[in-house]
Amino acid sequence: MCLISFMTLLIFSLISFFFGIYFIMNDYMIFIEWEVISLNSMSIVMTLLLDWMSLIFMSFVLMISSLVIFYSKEYMEMDYKINRFIMLILMFVSSMMLLIISPNLISILLGWDGLGLVSYCLVIYFQNVKSYNAGMLTALSNRIGDVALLLAIAWMLNYGSWNYIFYLEFMKSEFEMKMIGMLIMLAAMTKSAQIPFSSWLPAAMAAPTPVSALVHSSTLVTAGVYLLIRFNIVLSSSWMGNLLLLLASLTMFMSGLGANYEFDLKKIIALSTLSQLGLMMSILSMGYYKLAFFHLLTHALFKALLFMCAGAIIHNMNNNQDIRFMGSLSLMMPLTSSCFNVANLALCGMPFLAGFYSKDLILEMVSLSYINFFSFFLFFFSTGLTVCYSFRLVYYSMTGDSNFFSLNMLNDESWIMLNSMLGLLILSIFGGSMLNWLIFSTPIVIILPIYLKLLTLFVCLVGGLFGYLISNISLFFYNKALNNYNMSNFLGSMWFMPYISTYGIINYLLIIGNEVIKSFDQGWLEYFGGQKIYYNMKKNSQLNQMMQNNNLKIYLLSFVFWIIILYMLLIF
Repeated sequence: MCLISFMTLLIFSLISFFFGIYFIMNDYMIFIEWEVISLNSMSIVMTLLLDWMSLIFMSFVLMISSLVIFYSKEYMEMDYKINRFIMLILMFVSSMMLLIISPNLISILLGWDGLGLVSYCLVIYFQNVKSYNAGMLTALSNRIGDVALLLAIAWMLNYGSWNYIFYLEFMKSEFEMKMIGMLIMLAAMTKSAQIPFSSWLPAAMAAPTPVSALVHSSTLVTAGVYLLIRFNIVLSSSWMGNLLLLLASLTMFMSGLGANYEFDLKKIIALSTLSQLGLMMSILSMGYYKLAFFHLLTHALFKALLFMCAGAIIHNMNNNQDIRFMGSLSLMMPLTSSCFNVANLALCGMPFLAGFYSKDLILEMVSLSYINFFSFFLFFFSTGLTVCYSFRLVYYSMTGDSNFFSLNMLNDESWIMLNSMLGLLILSIFGGSMLNWLIFSTPIVIILPIYLKLLTLFVCLVGGLFGYLISNISLFFYNKALNNYNMSNFLGSMWFMPYISTYGIINYLLIIGNEVIKSFDQGWLEYFGGQKIYYNMKKNSQLNQMMQNNNLKIYLLSFVFWIIILYMLLIF
């Protein structure tokens, strides 16, 4: 089943990509309306939008999904129910397809909810308490976005149709459209894990690594960004863009700081995803939707590769994810390490790799735009932090001596996993330049002063140096911050966000619930309610029982009473 799914998705991916190229060259778009059912005056219509954006994104999702399924053939080979796993991934991908090609809020909701439900099933795939907790946090965080989308559907009733694509341009300044935009922004923030909904993204690492590669590159977390790219007109024409810029920049900054305090390999990569999502959202909020889409695609390539390499390392390290146990992997797993380092360099924005073309262009456009100094600082400082935690990760895992069991055999003999990784390696090297030529048909000339032009390079070099120093030389300040439990706990736990969204919500509700039970259910309500009724009924039934006992005294007494009553009736 793995091979059939892999081949089918790969063929569809190539077809979609070539159609996307044709559409982009001819500025072409197809809008399909299919009447599913017609009853009297009511008809249910399914609408599909095929333009260059949806087709190229679909081709990338299908390409990465096909390689992830091929990768899973070896990674999940010990799983007896691997076909069920493949079916879940196919359901996940088909939900994403529905979301991508929908110009209609109803069909978007179907794909959106499909992603939420299947992601819950995939996060709890390894059945243990940690997975169940992570699954509930993921599902309930995404529920907020689902509710916002349902409210947006209700507000769309003002326009007589749910095909939002017809109304965006003309109605962008109306109150109703602003409300819809606000709700869509809330939905996208929950799905793409922006502050204050960030805590579910690292928790979702409880899923198997192939699922993480799929979720973090091109499906679940990118759904929110893609939806906002479609709604970009509403964002850029109101205050919502400024609010999103602030929250997305803070998300980028927070996740970059958190990754420098983390020792779990998959969580570091998850926090890097959060950082890149913040970058996409913030550049999108400034109105550059094509740039956000460009970074979305290039990021999908190297992030899927990064997770696949992490999966291969974890597989060889006996399912251990702590980077402190790793070391000298470059000697023992040279091919996997090469792929891992290329993906890391692409993430940092190394010139002429996939990440460079989008990241460098984004930062130069930020330098060219009219934004405040705070946002400018967050953009560049977060870029430095990205290089910092990437170098720290490479230092811990690739250099030095291995800190794992001396008998543990590390090797590069997993050919199926390597083949899928090498496919993505080629895309991570050439994908950025290819997309740059495709999406931006006319070259963009950005003229900046020399110090701004070199600022990106300078920030990356300083970030890399600092990443090396904090790993190698125990810097006094860094050690002091690390030893200061409160500070490192605050920065390493994403500014206490997981605590706020779990204990912070549940704790007070449980305390209030306990008081309610004590005061009402087992207190006043018990005294005046159930217990009082029971007590009164018991007393009455005891009296009734006493009356109905065959007692001669009672009978004689009642006989006397009857005579007295009859006598009184006769007199009167």
